[in-house]
Amino acid sequence: MPFQGLMGRRRIGGKQRRSPIRIQHVVIVGSLVIVALYAAGLLMIVGKGHSVTPVGGDEAVVERMNAPIRSKDDGSVDIGSSSRFVKDASPITQPVHESSSITDTETIGWAVTITGCGSDPITEGAAVLKHAIHLTSVHGNLGGHYDYKMYAIYHPDGEACALTLKDLGYELIQRETPVAVKDIEGKFLREKIESNGCCGEKELVKLEAYTLTEHPVIVHLDLDVVVLKPMDALFDMMLAKSPDDWDTTNVPIMWQEKRLPEKVNAFFTRDYNMVGPGRTYKPVQGGFLVLRPDMKVYEEFVSIIKKGIDKEGTGWGGLVGPFYGFMTFQGLIPYYYDVLHENEAVELSRCIYNQMADNPKDKRTINDIPQGRCRTNQEECEDCRNRPLEDVVSAHFTLCQKPWLCLPQDSDIIQLRLCRKLHHQWYRIR
Repeated sequence: MPFQGLMGRRRIGGKQRRSPIRIQHVVIVGSLVIVALYAAGLLMIVGKGHSVTPVGGDEAVVERMNAPIRSKDDGSVDIGSSSRFVKDASPITQPVHESSSITDTETIGWAVTITGCGSDPITEGAAVLKHAIHLTSVHGNLGGHYDYKMYAIYHPDGEACALTLKDLGYELIQRETPVAVKDIEGKFLREKIESNGCCGEKELVKLEAYTLTEHPVIVHLDLDVVVLKPMDALFDMMLAKSPDDWDTTNVPIMWQEKRLPEKVNAFFTRDYNMVGPGRTYKPVQGGFLVLRPDMKVYEEFVSIIKKGIDKEGTGWGGLVGPFYGFMTFQGLIPYYYDVLHENEAVELSRCIYNQMADNPKDKRTINDIPQGRCRTNQEECEDCRNRPLEDVVSAHFTLCQKPWLCLPQDSDIIQLRLCRKLHHQWYRIR
């Protein structure tokens, strides 16, 4: 019966009588008042719970608390519907920009360096790298607890291609080399550095990562790197107040018997393929360095470069070098951390971090079995090509070649089997 019918008259025994509706009226009106009060209170609660105050001027978008982020097979992001709980029951926020509005979360700086514009495209690699880092951060679905910010440090010669990274969310920083070639005192270095390694003296621009002191930790990577898992275990160790707070369970330290520093200022991997097994000082792999930014450290690097290398056939301090790229980054870093400031840095297993699928021995691999001496100069050494993909935190496409070149790599050999898996991960994230 329509509501209007309740307010009319009805006929009883041939006479019209007013219906006894006063009680009904009161009940209905009272119910409406209760519903209105309840709705108003609910709106106040929702309004308080979902208000967001951006930090540092960043805008934020409120997401559902019961919507964890899942990655689709094509690398895109999907919002699920299973429950997700936060200690203080605050709403989860997803910043519009990558500089986060999440409070009490350290922001790690991630940097790449562009020394010039060659024939190899950099935009696609930079886009996949950034998205991979996003997935392993606090914003992703892989359990990361740190925020991130992307930097592209570029030499003036690389400006044209560096500008393509701006729309990807990289902050662009133009820097000259820390020391002009003409100002290098050592004659040998001054005359030879411009033709050394891949990029000559411009490779020294990587050292500018030490100047990004607004972050507690900087991760410097090459653009042909992919990150598959969070690096939180390294960040936790570097940010801990004392060694008593360290948890090294998930830190794959290369030399377990070596005494750990009181304070870790860097993590790196080595490129054992560049020198013979018996060499005392071996190069770092230039595509991966986790460092503590510090202007004093940067200034010390500047003074080392200015002094230079005077005598041909020697290296930094007469100790580190010669080998490929030794005049720049790959030789300076081991000179600093192995000689000048021993026991301030930790070498990681290259099978887990910066995995390159390299041969662990100095002779050919025959029927999937490496021959010769271990390049690490150990009696027995791990073949990183046998590492399960699930163990790999980051990979570097050097021996495996760049994924965007689309090389077949279809031979059934130990190296290419791993390379195919790593390429698949790159395309999955892409």
